[in-house]
Amino acid sequence: MRTIDKKFEEYKQIQVQAPSDLEGRLRDALQYVPVKHRKVSKTVVWISSAVAALILMVGAYEYPALAYYFNKVSLNSLSFAEVMEQGVGQRVDKSLTLNDGTVLTINGVIADDNVFRMYYTIDRPAGTEYSDDDFLRYSFDQVQGFLTHSKSLGGGGSPGKDKSQFIGENEFEPVSPFARTLTLVFNEWLDNGEKVSYSISFDFEANKAMKSIIKEKLSESIAVDKGTIHYDYITASPTSTIVKGHYELEEYPRFSGETKLYVNGIEVGRTRAEAHNPDFSLQFDPFPTDHIQSIELVLDNFEGYHKINEPISLASPSDRSVKVGDEKLWIRSVTKTRTGYDIVIARKQFTFLETDNLAIQAGGKTVSVASISEERPWTLNNGNILWEQTYSFNTEDIPEFLICDGYQYIKTYNKKISIPVDRRK
Repeated sequence: MRTIDKKFEEYKQIQVQAPSDLEGRLRDALQYVPVKHRKVSKTVVWISSAVAALILMVGAYEYPALAYYFNKVSLNSLSFAEVMEQGVGQRVDKSLTLNDGTVLTINGVIADDNVFRMYYTIDRPAGTEYSDDDFLRYSFDQVQGFLTHSKSLGGGGSPGKDKSQFIGENEFEPVSPFARTLTLVFNEWLDNGEKVSYSISFDFEANKAMKSIIKEKLSESIAVDKGTIHYDYITASPTSTIVKGHYELEEYPRFSGETKLYVNGIEVGRTRAEAHNPDFSLQFDPFPTDHIQSIELVLDNFEGYHKINEPISLASPSDRSVKVGDEKLWIRSVTKTRTGYDIVIARKQFTFLETDNLAIQAGGKTVSVASISEERPWTLNNGNILWEQTYSFNTEDIPEFLICDGYQYIKTYNKKISIPVDRRK
């Protein structure tokens, strides 16, 4: 959907001396941050929002660069105990007791430049079994700390050792590397509709954090029919790979298309952009290997535009397909009505005729469309489904040609950009 300057290499230990007044100066200056959606238990849906963080600060502190070598085991599929076996993550084991006796325990956290992930357990009072309503009432709000205000990116989980326990994980925006203490704000919605907020704070240990494997600024772009897609940054971490960019298009696209990521010629994943015009973000799985020889992004498809230069004949309708550019249009019928003529046209689901100048030629005159119906499905004999609409025209003359400027559709581009792996900071 979150460095090319570095291959997977052994992190070197770095000694960092922070001035004693650094925190105060930074606070004054900066007053006041496939996520891949994992399967959620059928009986549990989580209302998202924040959790805690890690990392260094104050005095002389050591930032050991993770004795972590990225391996082929995806952290996304592991429990926290298994994550710890991989040699990463910080154990927290900090609990918060709610007013009704329910206990929230933060088991541990891991962090990188893409996400902050919290592993937690919720235990209902002894002898109490959870229900759907029990867990819908809880939500993570945010994680606060020095220069940190991290929002939830979502998460999931499943029942634990018995029916009174839930084991979950939740991801958040990255936290500041200067936070020493993080505070999770946790909400509970009571039966009367009121919200009760709790907070739980814990220390963060810098030497347990994970850093990005690859973090690189890009200057790559791909031309599409109505502009250019620019790729600005790539961050590959042990939890995910995120590519960020922006659009320079004539208009915001109806659909973002599909992009694939290849590492050493092997497809890591494919995704569609999460966009906030004009910016977008692509999130993929983590790299599958620590030996990087090539990284490629392939724009498989994206919104396209085809200009229709010639009028389309309406002489012999009856579910007749007409090839127009890469797509087909089906002229289903031309029917006389009390006020003129109705023309039924079918097309693929994500093909859209431009309607601003849609018209017909009839009796030597150009007649603009008077009304357009809602789209409706048309099921073919082979099981495929097309989408049809009725276009009405006020004229007594028999329609001869359909006039349309063009159509938007999902176009196959299959354009590739290669990201160099030999850059170094």
